[in-house]
Amino acid sequence: MSLRAGQVAGAAGVNVETLRYYERRGLLPRPERSPGGHRLYDDGAVATLRVVKAAQRLGFTLAEVAELIETGRRRGRTVNLQDRAREKLVEVEARIADLETIRSTLVAAIAAGCEDLHKCAGSDCCPIPFQEIALPAG
Repeated sequence: MSLRAGQVAGAAGVNVETLRYYERRGLLPRPERSPGGHRLYDDGAVATLRVVKAAQRLGFTLAEVAELIETGRRRGRTVNLQDRAREKLVEVEARIADLETIRSTLVAAIAAGCEDLHKCAGSDCCPIPFQEIALPAG
């Protein structure tokens, strides 16, 4: 069954521009064209778009998603989803640790009554980690 771009986009929950962008990025194979020049996608395009969106929600970049999809299309798989998921988990855990640090600093700044960043920067009791930024010589 052939679907037009709007039908595929609607079924996958993306807009048509996103569909075309993913096509340009190689996430979707180039579709056939109707005699009138309309893009015609097979049912697999909707599933692929859903896979892309799910992978993005898990933190994978489009480049990583493209690599995973391409690997899945080839028989000689060199990239394993399990390996990529483990690598992504390490990245996510590092981001969570960073966010926890940010959260605790914000909670401390609220508790310390910080009202003005400039005044706070000169105060010894402010928990915000102000550091002098060295400007490049030039």
